[in-house]
Amino acid sequence: MRRTAVIFVVAAVVIISWLYWQKVRPAPFVVSGFIEADEIRVGSRVGGRVAEVIAYEGQRVGTGTLLYRIDPFDLMEQLAEAKASAAANKAEHDRLAAGYRKEEIEQARAKRDEAKATLDKLVAGPRPQEIETARQHLNIAKAGLEFAEAEHARLLKLRQEAQAAPTEFDQAVKALKAGQAEVAEAEQQLSLLLAGTRPEEIAAAQAALADAEQALKLMEAGYRPEDVAKAAAQLAAAEAKVAAIETQIKELEVNAPCDCVVEAIDLRPGDIVAANAPSAALLDPSRLWVRAYVPESRLGQVRLDQRVPIHVDSFPGRRFAAHVTFIAREAEFTPRNIQTPEERSKQVFRIKVTLDEGLDRLRAGMSADVLLDEKIGP
Repeated sequence: MRRTAVIFVVAAVVIISWLYWQKVRPAPFVVSGFIEADEIRVGSRVGGRVAEVIAYEGQRVGTGTLLYRIDPFDLMEQLAEAKASAAANKAEHDRLAAGYRKEEIEQARAKRDEAKATLDKLVAGPRPQEIETARQHLNIAKAGLEFAEAEHARLLKLRQEAQAAPTEFDQAVKALKAGQAEVAEAEQQLSLLLAGTRPEEIAAAQAALADAEQALKLMEAGYRPEDVAKAAAQLAAAEAKVAAIETQIKELEVNAPCDCVVEAIDLRPGDIVAANAPSAALLDPSRLWVRAYVPESRLGQVRLDQRVPIHVDSFPGRRFAAHVTFIAREAEFTPRNIQTPEERSKQVFRIKVTLDEGLDRLRAGMSADVLLDEKIGP
């Protein structure tokens, strides 16, 4: 009997002690959240009608994998027009930058030389030979006039004696007048040659020479730098337009920016997608984390780079290694979808716990518990 009583007392003490320990021991430091991943929402910067959809939901795609393609509409025609305009602007710029052709410069030099020769001729005046020739012409004219005067005098005397025919006398009068006119003309020609070139003609020739020299200098100097710079700017604008259209054409193919999983792509050929609007959602499974909230009263038990295990319902007998990568500096109220052992009315701080393993098994959206009072590894 005594032995039974001792056993009963010991059992009672053990039970009471266990119940007391259960009551006074601190609650496990566990916070819950959801596994998250980087979500990439891709789209096109040009928009248009969908021509082909390649990817499907749940597909694993690599960097650069084509997801869908948009019909180019009139972009190809715009590109051809822009390239033609750029080619024309380049030709104009090259022409201005190269300057005038050698043949054009030589032609301008020949005109300058011609103008200079004309001026030199006018400044030099008539040659002595020309003046001498004019004198000889005058002498010949005078000799002719003397003969005409003598003939006229002879016929005049015969007419007075009624021995000359009227027609013969008339011809002598005409010859006299012609001789007088010829002498007067020869005298004027000689006078002009002796006077030299008129100043007005020399001034006109000087102006023509100056004009030809300036035209030659302009051609030798080439086109104005401002004209070349303007052509270069027009060429740059045309090339920029070509590059912009080529970029738009590249945007017609929407590709995966990384190795990821297609989360959502609700497109069919013929659909219209807006420019700069996301049209497909991708998840990057290379980095997973749990977003959780820690009560203010227990924030001191959490530190950056703290290694903790993660538990998910899908793998009840498994713990996944993780570490704390973010602790918010500003408090907030507990979201409704988060459950913690603390009272909901208390303020909490958001933490981010990045998974170190299980990336091939865990998925974004799974519920997860962060066991902050358990340690793993060194």
